[in-house]
Amino acid sequence: MLQHVALEVADPDPEVAFWALLGFRRVDPPAGLRDRAVWVQRGEQQIHLLLTGEPVVPPQGHVAVVARDHAATLAALRAAGHRVEDRIPHWGAARAFATSPGGHRVEVMEAPPA
Repeated sequence: MLQHVALEVADPDPEVAFWALLGFRRVDPPAGLRDRAVWVQRGEQQIHLLLTGEPVVPPQGHVAVVARDHAATLAALRAAGHRVEDRIPHWGAARAFATSPGGHRVEVMEAPPA
């Protein structure tokens, strides 16, 4: 199981709101990290938002999450003003790429590979 992914961001609040649309909620990192990171969590998986003035965003790298209600999740992302690009389904499951406020690509999948 992949436990967490770390992404660099300049402004954590819009990122936290974005990840909330994907079912993640803000949780407290350890005390020694609170001045340099914000964490969100869904189940046992976390996204660590590393605070930096000059974040690096990989142009093709991405995080992938499974959305329990794929269509409703994509609609919520679009309604909140996030760019969402539908992609060709793989393994019979719908998928799309969304872009977080910090520019990170997030693949939103209907189901994991079978």
